[in-house]
Amino acid sequence: MASPGASLKRFGLPAGLILLALLFPFINEVLGANLMFPVIVVAVYVMLALGLNIVVGFAGLLDLGFVAFYALGAYVVGWFASTHFSGVNFSFLSALPTSGSLPGIHVSFWVLLLAAGAFAAFWGVIIGAPTLRLRGDYLAIVTLGFGEIIPRFFVNGDDIFGYNLTNGTVGIKGIDSPGIPFVPSRGWQQFGTLDLNPWYYTILVLVLVTVFVNIRLRDSRLGRAWIAVREDETAAAAMGVNLVTTKLWAYALGATFGGFAGAFYGAFIKSIFPTSFSFNVSVLILCMVVLGGMGNIYGVILGAIILQGTNFYLLPQINIWVHDIGTALSSPFLANVDIPKYNYFLFGAILVAMMLLRPEGIIPNRQRQEELREGDEDDSATEITGAT
Repeated sequence: MASPGASLKRFGLPAGLILLALLFPFINEVLGANLMFPVIVVAVYVMLALGLNIVVGFAGLLDLGFVAFYALGAYVVGWFASTHFSGVNFSFLSALPTSGSLPGIHVSFWVLLLAAGAFAAFWGVIIGAPTLRLRGDYLAIVTLGFGEIIPRFFVNGDDIFGYNLTNGTVGIKGIDSPGIPFVPSRGWQQFGTLDLNPWYYTILVLVLVTVFVNIRLRDSRLGRAWIAVREDETAAAAMGVNLVTTKLWAYALGATFGGFAGAFYGAFIKSIFPTSFSFNVSVLILCMVVLGGMGNIYGVILGAIILQGTNFYLLPQINIWVHDIGTALSSPFLANVDIPKYNYFLFGAILVAMMLLRPEGIIPNRQRQEELREGDEDDSATEITGAT
């Protein structure tokens, strides 16, 4: 029988966090904090970090090109929910009342959300297949290559054999609003106003689904196979784990949530630019996983909130405060310093400190924590043996 403390941790903490998340728009309105937009962006990166955690945290496969799936999901929405393909006039379950008369392809966002996940999963398998026999640095280099190829394809995709597929650096603009399912008239307007509550609750549901699937995967037979591959690939193969399917499932499922996040992000900002999917995004997402604690779902969520919250909200606020102080003190340096420009320097310093002081992450996965401790004990034993 589980102890009251364990039951509280297992059910009480998630229930409390979900309740707080549901009430956040009302709390934000009462406080007048104007945090809805930053929180929505942070939630998108929480989804991305949880998706990468499947690949890196559960299966132990280093992936430096995860931004590719983010971009693929966004462009699915850009292609099939805008006027980009102006030579076509097609509409399917679109919430826009005038979609039938608009040029381009206009498919329901909710259909495209699933399509984006499936499309990203397909490319996750394509990208993962060449890496099945690779480990360590070689795996990182190959995934980095794919992570660079796909965004570059979108940059140069405005002239593919004379056809404009991606609109190049200009990107795709004017993406359709999602609309509310089962509301036949004017449901789309709820996503077109300045009220961000519909967007917030949409991404909240997506995050909760992502967390639920992560938990179920972690505790499933496939999740145990991932952990076995992460700890010792050779031993896992000797015990009958199919390394090919196990790794491909990790790439595909991780990419799926990257595609979901990209589809939501594209619809949210209503414009897609290839410069939004640079290598820096892959590094930032990986830093979230490492900082929070690889393999620990709560830790990854916390890591995403800390890094992206700092990057998107805290540093600009600190910049305003420093400018005010500089103006009050008549200090030209403080009045003109650009603190957000040094965000990656600060993130690098945080990661170096974490690797020295707490390499397992803020909220470590218990198994990975034991692995690190065993490694430290083995190193200490080797040093003692060598000394004697």
